Amino acid sequence: MFLKRRDFLKAVAVSVGALVVGCGSDDDTSNNVNPTCYTGLEDGSMFFPQSVASGDPSPSTVILWTRVEDGDGDISLQLQLALDEEFTQIFDLGDECGRVVTALAAFDNCVKIRLEDLDPGTTYYYRFVYEKDGTRYASRVGRTATAPAADADTAVKFAFASCQDINGKYYNPYKHMVTQDDIDFVVHLGDYVYETTGDPQFQETTPGRGLIFRNPEEAIVFNEGEDNQYYAAKSLGNYRDMYRTYRADPWLQRAHELFPFIAIWDDHEYSDDCYGATATYTDGREDETDVDRRKAANQAWYEYMPVDYLDAPDFEYDASANYPDDLRIYRDIRYGKNLHVVMTDLRTYRADHVIAEDMFPGTLLLNQTDLEAQEGSLPAWADPYVDIDTYDGGTYKTVLTDAAGAAGYDAADVAGNISVTFINGVVASVNENLPQDMQIPLIDPTGLEAGLTAISMGKTGATGQLGSRYFVVQDAFLAYARSQYAATSGASENTLGDAQEAWFLETVNNSDATWKVWGNEFTLTQRMIDLTSLGATLGDQFAKRFLLSAEDWDGLPNKRDELISALSDAGNVVAITGDIHAFFAGNPYVTGDTSKRIIEFVTGAISSSSMKRLLINTASSDPTLAAAGAAALAAGIEQFLQADTVPNPDMAYINSDHQGYATLTVDGEQMQATFYELAETNSVKDLSSSEVEEELQIQQFSINAGAADLFTVNDDGDTVRWDPTTGAWV
Repeated sequence: MFLKRRDFLKAVAVSVGALVVGCGSDDDTSNNVNPTCYTGLEDGSMFFPQSVASGDPSPSTVILWTRVEDGDGDISLQLQLALDEEFTQIFDLGDECGRVVTALAAFDNCVKIRLEDLDPGTTYYYRFVYEKDGTRYASRVGRTATAPAADADTAVKFAFASCQDINGKYYNPYKHMVTQDDIDFVVHLGDYVYETTGDPQFQETTPGRGLIFRNPEEAIVFNEGEDNQYYAAKSLGNYRDMYRTYRADPWLQRAHELFPFIAIWDDHEYSDDCYGATATYTDGREDETDVDRRKAANQAWYEYMPVDYLDAPDFEYDASANYPDDLRIYRDIRYGKNLHVVMTDLRTYRADHVIAEDMFPGTLLLNQTDLEAQEGSLPAWADPYVDIDTYDGGTYKTVLTDAAGAAGYDAADVAGNISVTFINGVVASVNENLPQDMQIPLIDPTGLEAGLTAISMGKTGATGQLGSRYFVVQDAFLAYARSQYAATSGASENTLGDAQEAWFLETVNNSDATWKVWGNEFTLTQRMIDLTSLGATLGDQFAKRFLLSAEDWDGLPNKRDELISALSDAGNVVAITGDIHAFFAGNPYVTGDTSKRIIEFVTGAISSSSMKRLLINTASSDPTLAAAGAAALAAGIEQFLQADTVPNPDMAYINSDHQGYATLTVDGEQMQATFYELAETNSVKDLSSSEVEEELQIQQFSINAGAADLFTVNDDGDTVRWDPTTGAWV
């Protein structure tokens, strides 16, 4: 009854046999099928606490998944497959009561099966059966479907979703999704789980609706001993707890029961804002590279997600394999003549963020000569600098060295050419504690050489995410990113890794599908806010143009341009994106060339705090931002992103305070996108399905095959096109 360990995934790669009609009657069935095994089954939901799931459909294969729970050790199950939900038209899978498979304790009693030799474009029903003490218990019935044949000229509709934090939140959007019977599959773009148990910066702590680790001593602890103590997953057991908890939600279960999923990860499946095996919780104060932790996250994802590893159908996760070669999840799915879905992994192979979180704010990155050579002239934002070792006989070096401990930076960094803006900021702080007659004069910048410094990009703290991953001064950052990109031959923005990027571009360029849809984890559409006119209100340090994020494609501008250029040449490429917790429709283009562009649709979160809420929280918690009134600006973020000055001409639509999901419908002539949006205030309520229906607002867009133009219908009922050259609907 028990299979070998390698059968965890492939379960002998079950080949579907003959159809057996009327298994509950006296009809002639099959020598291998016992009709009594398909009737009189008891409800086994208690043994299948995460229900069932399927994924990665092809014209002839699909992955089926379940997890069984009943004590320790391996557990034997039977898989049953039929053409109908009542299991009157069953398939002979080679064993009399259904194919025997084993849920191995080594993989948390999860089972993944690759069904083969299926018919294209066909719906199948499946369930798992567990026999205990003479009674046969069945899982809930799952419904899945194969992709149409590659040459089938058929319309396809699929949903896409992301960011489903369970801490204090409810999965209301799924309650609507599961009512749409015409959805063929669901693409999940990552942040399927969140690794923290109640981070007060963005998570709620509602009783009964959150993540609790069975073994918190194995986890990373934050704010230890304080009222707001919380944890982050570290061990394999911790990461398994995440999937056990999230997949126990009844509405997420129902979505998996009804639709095959095509999933990719983002950062929270491992650690917030991670790159490779490196986390960013301490913002550069510690080295947070932890390969064992990363591999624990990978193994749990492998165990729980119904993914087909097409390059190795019998692949089994090996914890002893070297990272990152332990798990390759980028892949593509062909779905008929009109759709090719290409899923990328933007976390495993990416370089560190361009601006290091622990970069010393006073650092001179490009001197005046080099900056002028790169930019063609000296930019107005260039920051004066002095050699602090020799300037004024070393007076300011002594001041900065003495202040290092209190200010949080390393005294060893106080050497060589340093930003005058930074020096004067430290001096001003020191002067606050000195009597008037002992105060140190600020350095007069007149006549000094000026260049690119860390503080000119908004990096004010010795460590931290502001001015590195978030709220970065755009003009100075773009200059630095250009210099780094050239100096490293592109390595500074290597996001996909060389092998994946080559595969990605080859796959898209060689595809003959009408539409190439890129499953892209984070946002391509620019999100810049122009505060240059608010100097009198906010102060000169904020009267600049800021990128809200440099953690995503806005922080990888040169690589983004390269990819968009290549994808534009391929034609009919549409990116679908999650991560940012907001809805966007955009026309991202190569800098300075709107003829090189693609379309992007970004879905809001299923439940995670909205982009607007996160911005308000950040602006309120940072003393400098709070003092400048940044929280009020965050509350009006949409007006800044789509101001009359058109700061983001590629941004056609934004909704920053709603959650939900989106669908795409494609055929040989057109693609239609629909956003299903729920106000964030609903996320803390367990709404009924009818209440969800009442609360939903819907936005729709369309694209015609052969042109990268985005259309919608305006309030007057007219069809209008987004013009990225003017940043307006025309």
